[in-house]
Amino acid sequence: MVLAVGLGAGASYYLVSPRTAATATDTVTSTTVSTDTVTDGNPSSGGSAGSSPASINAIQIYKNSNESVVTVEGFTTTTVTGFLGIGSQSVQAEILGSGFILNYNNANYIVTNFHVVDGVSNMTAIFWNGDAYPATVVGTDPYSDLAIVKVPTAPASEIHPLTLSSSSSVQVGDPVAAIGNPFGLSGSLTVGVVSQLGRTITEATSGNYSIADIIQFSAPINPGNSGGPLFNANGQVIGLTTATVNGSQGVGFAIPSDAVSREIGSLIANGSYNEHPYLGIGTADMYFQLAQANGNNVTYGVLIENVVAGGPAATAGIQAGTKQVTVEGQTYVTGGDVIVSINGTRIVDHDALASYLEEHAQVGHDLAVGVMRGTTLMTINIVVGARPPPASSAGAA
Repeated sequence: MVLAVGLGAGASYYLVSPRTAATATDTVTSTTVSTDTVTDGNPSSGGSAGSSPASINAIQIYKNSNESVVTVEGFTTTTVTGFLGIGSQSVQAEILGSGFILNYNNANYIVTNFHVVDGVSNMTAIFWNGDAYPATVVGTDPYSDLAIVKVPTAPASEIHPLTLSSSSSVQVGDPVAAIGNPFGLSGSLTVGVVSQLGRTITEATSGNYSIADIIQFSAPINPGNSGGPLFNANGQVIGLTTATVNGSQGVGFAIPSDAVSREIGSLIANGSYNEHPYLGIGTADMYFQLAQANGNNVTYGVLIENVVAGGPAATAGIQAGTKQVTVEGQTYVTGGDVIVSINGTRIVDHDALASYLEEHAQVGHDLAVGVMRGTTLMTINIVVGARPPPASSAGAA
C-alpha cells in the first residue's frame, strides 16, 4: 500500500489507514438544498480553552460569531452522456458550502475550502441576514484544501471578522463548536470535543498527496458545512471543517488554523502556495508482521516502498523496496528503508511523518532522517524539496 509523502483535496477523501485499504470519507459540500432536520449539539456554559468539554459557552460563541459565517454558493457544469452513449448534454449543479470572514493586512476576505470553490462559476457569498454579493476567488491551495475569496461590494456593515488562534495549542479533549450551513440551513451550531490530532486525509485528484495535521473532532457536521469555522472555548477559530467519515455520525475533520496563518499571505499575493515540503517517497505504515517480512527489529515507522527518481530522498540515498509481498492480506513492496525519526522526533506512522513535515520542515532545509536498513540504524540527511504543482503531480510520491 503506497502513501504519497511530501504531502490533496477535492471531491472524495480517504483516511490514511496503517494496515487496511483506506476508509472512505466524504467532503461536506452540499450540491442540493435539503429540508431534513439537522440536530445541533447541546450548548453548555462557562469555561476557557483547555478545560473540560462541559465548560464551553456555545450560546455566547454563537451570538458573537454567527454573523461572521457566510454561505458560499455557485454552480458547476458537467457533461452527461445520453442513453446507450448516444449524445450528451451539459448539466448545471448548485454548490453550497460555508466560509468565514477574516481580516488580513487591513483587508477583509472569506476563508473556505478549495473543494467548495473548485470549478465553480457565478459565485456569491450569502451573509447571515440573507444579503448576497458576487464573490471571486483570490487564491487556492488544493494540497491544504484552502481557498481565499473576496466580496468587494459587501458594505462594511456586513463585515465581522473572526480571530484565529494557533492550532498548535489544541489538545485532545478540548471542547469545540462548529458553525456552518449544513444542507443549506444557514447558521447551524454543533458542539463536541477534539478527539485526535495529526490525522491525514488523502484525495486522488491532487496526486494522492496527504492533507496533513488534520484536527479530528466529534461535533456533528453535514453536507454544506465545508469551510465553516471550528471554534475553541474562547470563541477563536482553530480550524475549517472539511470532511466526515462515510457512514459515521460522530467524526469530523478540520484543516488547522496554523495552515491558514502560514499560507494566507501567499494565497492573496500570488494566488497559490508552493512551499509544501516534499521528500519524493511512497510509504506504508509499519507493524509487527510487516517488520518481520522486511527484516527489521522495530515495529513502528514508515516503510519506503518507492522513491521518485531525482527527488530529495533518492538524491540523499534513501533505498526503496524491491520485492512485492502480501502481508495480512495487503500487498507491500519490501526491502526498503524504514523512517523511524526526523531531527530526533520519533516517527511512528504516516500521519506522524506528514504532520512533522508540514509543521516543521522548510523547503531547502536539511532533515536528519533516522532510518532502519534491515537491523542497522543510520542517519541520512535529506534536503527538503517543494512539492510539484497539482497539475503535474498525479501519481507522484
